[in-house]
Amino acid sequence: MAKYSDEFKLKVVKEYLTGKIGLKRLAKKYSIPSNTAIRTWVAAYKAYGNNGIKRKRSKEVYSVQFKVEVLHFMKQTGASYQETAIQFKMNNPRLIAKWNQKFLEEGIEGLQEKAKGRPSMSKKSKPTKQEKEMSREEQLERENELLRLEVAYLKKLKAFRENPEAFLGKHKQSLPLNSKKKDSD
Repeated sequence: MAKYSDEFKLKVVKEYLTGKIGLKRLAKKYSIPSNTAIRTWVAAYKAYGNNGIKRKRSKEVYSVQFKVEVLHFMKQTGASYQETAIQFKMNNPRLIAKWNQKFLEEGIEGLQEKAKGRPSMSKKSKPTKQEKEMSREEQLERENELLRLEVAYLKKLKAFRENPEAFLGKHKQSLPLNSKKKDSD
């Protein structure tokens, strides 16, 4: 459950926007540990209205390509997590911070979705020679995919360095097409 309800966030944001009370006093008044949360709510509200404050009920799954584009944009422009989230129409800047941390620790593999839960037990005790070959084949396919992503990333980086304005103008219009969002149960 969320720590603060959507109604509470909206109340605090509207009170701040009246201009009668500052961030620190609001945080103290409502016993919020830090005024950073209020600042984030206000930025999201200004960018998206009520939808910026609402907590999403379903998990959105983003492609590795989309995550790389978001991190690349943030690095090249020097934008904060909040500014980057607004640019890419996301209302959770902490998600971008997690992606950045994973990318720094594990590289591009850290951005891939990982299967959750305990793996199922196999009925066979020893893998056959054919299964070993399949796993090697799968490894090579995975490596191929990662290399393709890396090449695509480097091409975009080169294009951005050559002409940043044209690159950003082109990708601002095509952002919704680049992300794959799915609802998960």
